[in-house]
Amino acid sequence: MDRAIGIITTNYETPDLKELINGRTAASVPYGGRYRMIDFSLSNMENADITTVGIITPYKYRSLIDHFGAGSEWNLDRKIGGLFVLPGSVFGISTKGSRFLLRDFRRNMVFLSRASAKYVVVTTANIVANLDYNKMIDQHEQSGADITLAYVDGVRDDNDISTIVTDESGKVKDILRGVKKGDKAFVDSFVISYELLLKVLDWYAAIDYLDLFEALAADFDKMDIRLFKVEGYLRSIYSAGNYFRNSMDLLRPEVSDELFRRDRPIATKITDAPPTKYGAECVVKNSLIPAGCIIEGTVENSILFRGVTVGKGAVVRNAIVMQSCKIGDGAVVENAIIDRSNKIEAGSVLKGTPENILIKEKNELGN
Repeated sequence: MDRAIGIITTNYETPDLKELINGRTAASVPYGGRYRMIDFSLSNMENADITTVGIITPYKYRSLIDHFGAGSEWNLDRKIGGLFVLPGSVFGISTKGSRFLLRDFRRNMVFLSRASAKYVVVTTANIVANLDYNKMIDQHEQSGADITLAYVDGVRDDNDISTIVTDESGKVKDILRGVKKGDKAFVDSFVISYELLLKVLDWYAAIDYLDLFEALAADFDKMDIRLFKVEGYLRSIYSAGNYFRNSMDLLRPEVSDELFRRDRPIATKITDAPPTKYGAECVVKNSLIPAGCIIEGTVENSILFRGVTVGKGAVVRNAIVMQSCKIGDGAVVENAIIDRSNKIEAGSVLKGTPENILIKEKNELGN
């Protein structure tokens, strides 16, 4: 018997990501120069030796499946267990912010019924963190809790995740949608016993249009729901604004070192590319630049993705430029997100402000 199986839900609405989710799901939004959002959840599962993982997909699943394929980069291309693509429901969701729709789980009862595991680790694909799920499962097992929720103390900005309300003993009394700066926040990741999950799906079959925690709300006092505190760096990405701010955190070495640990690596789809070419007159300061780029101009405080070209005299400052974009000679891009496969004409100026980031949606020929 496996200790745990994993489920990653991606079938939920994230309208505040705006142009970034045109033609793609939030789980496949590019992040950090070479990754996709789902890479963190998949890698956290792999690093905990969870070898059976189901991904509940939304209707915009093409770019997501193109990215993870058979799961080989996460050691999930195996004969026993492995990666399973699970269909999400197409019947709508109950309320904005639902991440764990009961109907999505019930639709995939075949996957659940064939599992041989004591616990189920469930998470979303919008978490940027290097989580130790082994430690979380250990605590859940030792406490004897029905459900263990991952949380952080004192979120740094308002967000579309949930506030946790506890009693004096630390047990969860309620989960309220939405969180304000400084609150104790549920970060959309939990552990539940395999048998209890199946029972819950049976108990609430008549209201399977609800989110799991909406359905459980009336019974919180009858269940033992405990908390697992996540130490260190964790960000939940549910809006274009916090996507930009949190991406820029990667320019701080202490954040990069914590996220991309050697003992718990974050894997992604392998893409071959030549080394980046730096022109004789280029200037690069405090920026993240992967392989496959050509830099002839100036790049400051920015994150580039593979295949980006920055022309002579061009300036990219405080910006995110995604895969295969071309910044023409003399162009200026500042306080902006340029989605993939865009061509910025020579001499053009695209400027947002630190408070209002300009977003240029991807060229529809891209992924």
